[in-house]
Amino acid sequence: MSYTRRSKDELAARVAQDIPEGATVNLGIGQPTLVANHIPASREVLLHSENGILGMGPAPAKGLEDYDLINAGKQPVTLLPGGAFFHHADSFAMMRGGHLDICVLGAFQVSATGDLANWHTGEPGAIPAVGGAMDLAVGAKQTWVMMDLLTKQGQSKLVQTCSYPLTGIGCVKRVYTDLATLACTPHGLVVMDMVDGLGLEELSALIGLPLKAA
Repeated sequence: MSYTRRSKDELAARVAQDIPEGATVNLGIGQPTLVANHIPASREVLLHSENGILGMGPAPAKGLEDYDLINAGKQPVTLLPGGAFFHHADSFAMMRGGHLDICVLGAFQVSATGDLANWHTGEPGAIPAVGGAMDLAVGAKQTWVMMDLLTKQGQSKLVQTCSYPLTGIGCVKRVYTDLATLACTPHGLVVMDMVDGLGLEELSALIGLPLKAA
C-alpha cells in the first residue's frame, strides 16, 4: 500500500487539533514550536515558553521579527493580548508546580510504556542538553511527544525499552508522528490514527512492536 507522510506543518496541525480550549501548554524546542502557528484564533490556549513567556502567539510575519521577544529555541515569537514575560525562575516554578496542562516535546526515543529519552544519545562527542526537559516531562499534567517515527537510518524511535539516557519514566501519554498518532499505556502502544493508506500490520512492522487499535 502507498501512503504519504505528514509534513512538519501537517503534524503540527494534528497536535494543535487535540489541544483543548483553556489549556496552558508548553511548546518545546524544535518541531513543537510549529504548533503555535496552527491553533485556531477562536480557541483560547495559553502558550508557555521555558525562558519566561505566557501568552505566546504564532511566529511573526517576515520582516516583523522582534529579537527581544524570543522562545526557548531563540526563535522570534509574538505575544497575544494579555500575554506576559517574566523571570526564568518563575517559569520553572510554573513547570515544576503542576501548572501546565500539556507539554509538547521532541524525542530521540519513546518506550511503549511512555519512558522518554530526549536529551542525550550517549554518543561520544555528542553535547548533552537537558535544559528544562526533565522538569517539563514530570511537571506537566500530560506530556506529548512530536517526532518523526523513524530515524534517518530507518529505525523506529518508538521502542520496547529506551537505549538512550532517560529524561523521565512513564511520563509520555501520546506520541504524534509523521505516520501515526499513538497512546502510550501500561499495556503498550494504542494507535489513535494513521495516515491514509497505512495499515495496522504495516505500521506494526515499521515499529517492530505489537500495536492495538483504539
